Amino acid sequence: MAHLTSLCVAPLCVAPANTPPPSPRDYRKPLLLCLLSSMTVDDQTTAGRLVAVSVGLPQDVPWRGRTVHTGVWKHPVDGPQLVRTLNIDGDAQGDLSGHGGPHRAVLVYQLGSYDHWRDHLGRDDLSYGQFGENFTVDGLADDAVCIGDRYRIGGALFEVSQPRVTCYRVGMRLGEPRLPALLVAHRRPGFYLRVLRAGVVRAGDPIVRVQQGPERMSVADIDALLYLPGHDREEVARALRIPALSPGWQGSFEAMLAAAEGGTGNVGLTDSAASPSVAWPGFRPVEVVDVVRESDSVVSLRLAPADRRPLPPALPGQFVAIRLMVGDAQRATSRSYSLSGPPGSDDYRVSVKLESHGVVSQFIHSGLRVGSALELAAPRGRFTLKAGDDPVLLLSAGIGATPVLSMLHALAGARSAREVWWLHGARNSREHPFAAEAGDLLAQLPNAKTEICYSAPLPFDVVGRDYGHLGRLTGRVLSTLPIPRDARAYICGPARFMDDIRSALVDLGLDPTVIFTEVFGAGPAITPGIAAGPVVPVHQPAGDPGAGPDITFARSGLTVPWRDDVGSLLELAEACDVPSRWSCRTGICHTCEAGLLAGTVSYDPPLIDPPADGNVLVCCARPAEDVVVDL
Repeated sequence: MAHLTSLCVAPLCVAPANTPPPSPRDYRKPLLLCLLSSMTVDDQTTAGRLVAVSVGLPQDVPWRGRTVHTGVWKHPVDGPQLVRTLNIDGDAQGDLSGHGGPHRAVLVYQLGSYDHWRDHLGRDDLSYGQFGENFTVDGLADDAVCIGDRYRIGGALFEVSQPRVTCYRVGMRLGEPRLPALLVAHRRPGFYLRVLRAGVVRAGDPIVRVQQGPERMSVADIDALLYLPGHDREEVARALRIPALSPGWQGSFEAMLAAAEGGTGNVGLTDSAASPSVAWPGFRPVEVVDVVRESDSVVSLRLAPADRRPLPPALPGQFVAIRLMVGDAQRATSRSYSLSGPPGSDDYRVSVKLESHGVVSQFIHSGLRVGSALELAAPRGRFTLKAGDDPVLLLSAGIGATPVLSMLHALAGARSAREVWWLHGARNSREHPFAAEAGDLLAQLPNAKTEICYSAPLPFDVVGRDYGHLGRLTGRVLSTLPIPRDARAYICGPARFMDDIRSALVDLGLDPTVIFTEVFGAGPAITPGIAAGPVVPVHQPAGDPGAGPDITFARSGLTVPWRDDVGSLLELAEACDVPSRWSCRTGICHTCEAGLLAGTVSYDPPLIDPPADGNVLVCCARPAEDVVVDL
């Protein structure tokens, strides 16, 4: 064990007032000389030295016309510092969904990595805390420290829990937007410590390893296993044998092991990669072979391939995108609709609700006839009926019935013995699509139950015949029903409806992991750290229109010419207020992964690990031609 015989280190931690902290280059040489002259080192236990302790409270920082609430701005502090279970006194995290908590209490970065980035980036202005770390250390390299290693620093005891999860804010802090990708590609992420015993630390304290983690998998190896290509299943299983690995990383590796071998994409990072494979790329010609009015506001189209080649069976609950010419300009536009017909039929059926301001829905209702030509993308989506014997709850409101109706078709076609609940809400019988069809299907199931709710029944609507409950289908209604607690639930409808029903089912005792929802239109945005603002309808971007390829955001119903003054599909989506999901903005985290329904793209920066076949990472993608994205 190291023995401190001199206090010569202490002055190195003190800077005159109003002067910037020393750089790693300034600090390292005198520190090492001092240590060599004053310490006896046992290589078995002494792992390094705490060079600086940095803290910072969250602040609002302007960024690209928005405000980011972040704690990435850290600054070194002198003297003893109390480390607690969640952080260091004077420190806090701005975005607790991605940072902080007991498994990410203290972030560590190394002098060796500072030296590396100073040379690679050509920077001579790097100072302690600039990578967002709390502890700047000499030693403890990412390729030497292992998950589960335990260290004593001062009076505190720590355990290595996971690598840093890189996000855009570390790049924002250093003015290097590509830094999140570089940290992974160069295998220098840094790592988090959990605090096993609170205590006081100070710059200059020796770092003593008191216990080695099992499996001896380094921080760099674990980081590469998740983010870099390969994802060796034996190594993934080995990582899961490390109890100290944080729950988030364990969940990612469990998803990797559960995925079928030979799949594409990274299921450890995004559910989008777990979608069933896409049957064909782009769009193929189809024609309307039947038009059926389902209610006052819903019409169904049966679509058959124009070349008469069979359509592959779709999974119950999936959706398709259609592309058609609308308006006097005859400009192609795309929309996504759930398949509502029986899986395995020779044609596909989509059902479209007439929207008062929906140009495409109005055209479909008034302009399409038998024989009309349009184009169809392959079925997609993870909102699909799971096999099993457990009870099934199919819950919908309005046009949300379409994907669960397809599931009901599948159950009836198989003469399933499962307990099946059909719960639907509508205004009245004239706004109740598929009423007779659903009734016929339920009659074919031996264990079917139903509850229909009308919020505004017509004078001739009869309770007990047309509907069973006056009012909306709500969580309160569910609480009055003998809902099986071991059921799988599939919910589709307006967002507020789905939130209410999901919460009610959880309160009734259903496992949240078997409650599935399908969102019509754009999904919820993920914009970590960005201050919430008012919801703005999607629109053309401000300024002169672009002259590049057409970019269609299918879920949002918007087509925009590409502009050379934006750097990626994500930036174009943001300029149009299309809800989007992202975190690193450099192609590493795959949060932004979405379906690429048509077209091809290039990537800048180049991808480290590509998305699943048929998907795109919008954060760094640029179009090579007209593109349709499932956003």
